[in-house]
Formats: sequence, structure tokens, C-alpha cells
Amino acid sequence: MPDGGQHFPALVLNADFRPLSYFPLSVWAWQDAIKAVFLDRVSVLSEYDVEVHSPSLAIRLPSVIALKDYIPASRKPAFTRFNVFLRDGFSCQYCGDRYPTHELTFDHVVPRSRGGRTTWENVVTACACCNLRKGSKLPRECHMFPRLKPCQPSTWELQENGRAFPPNYLHTSWRDYLYWDSELES
Repeated sequence: MPDGGQHFPALVLNADFRPLSYFPLSVWAWQDAIKAVFLDRVSVLSEYDVEVHSPSLAIRLPSVIALKDYIPASRKPAFTRFNVFLRDGFSCQYCGDRYPTHELTFDHVVPRSRGGRTTWENVVTACACCNLRKGSKLPRECHMFPRLKPCQPSTWELQENGRAFPPNYLHTSWRDYLYWDSELES
């Protein structure tokens, strides 16, 4: 068993060798990765220099795995607070400033008190200050217009937005699999 309290997550790639998700990054705990290896559901592409042992076996922990069966991405992402923030780049759509997730709210462009609905097309990311300032007014009444017209993003658009926010933990063995389609430095 790995010691030192370290976690050894495995980057999970689809069968086409692209990450299942960029944000949040698709990773599995080492225990799940080992189980998938033994069930022959994944191929190991890279390993850590750490082994786990059973009474009869020693195995290096996978750091990058690829699914053997392709999982198609959903065409329509779930309407969640996090996905709204991701669509809007974690930026207030009124002042344009970027904030950490816990400092963001979402705003109904047409307030619910005025018949506005909670949909992709009527909800935008807002900081608390702008949300309070806008209140239950229509954009034209307070001269506060969203920077981008709210709309339902595709799963691909959310994935592309997610690539702009690198995760806190990136093992060196993952880099070739995460950014292989990025422009190379000259």
C-alpha cells in the first residue's frame, strides 16, 4: 500500500486517448484503477514508481490509463451551477472580474419575480456585488447587460473552457496526454 498519505490518482483517457473530462479532470483513485486493470477494462499507458503488494503479487500503480471501450460524450451538459460558472469562465458577466467558485452566484437576467426561468438562456455567472446591484431589475432598467448572451453550451465547449483551468495536481506522466493537441513552443 502506498505510504506517506500520498494519493496516486490515475488519469483516465477515453478509448481515443483523450481525457474523459478536462474540468474536472478525469482521474480515478489508485484502487479503482487497479480494479479496472484486473477486470481488463483499461490499458495502462504509464505507471508511478510505486508498487502495491498482495501476498502473491506486486504491481506498479498506473498513472495513465485508457478505457478499452469508447464512451461517447453527452451532447447536452447538465444544467448545474458549476457548469454555468464553467461556461462563463468563472467570471462575473457584469463586471468581467474572475472569482473563485465560492465567491460566485448566478443571476437570472430576467428575474424570476418578472417571469424569468432558471435555464441556460436566462442564467449568468455574477459576483455578489453585481448580483445585489442588479437585484430584480431588467438589464435595460439598471444598464447592466451580460457580456456574453447566455445560451446552452455543448459538452465540447465546456471541455474547451475547462482546459483553460489547469488542475492543482498534474503528474508529469499526464502532460503528454492532456495537451497533445496544443500548439508546440518554437
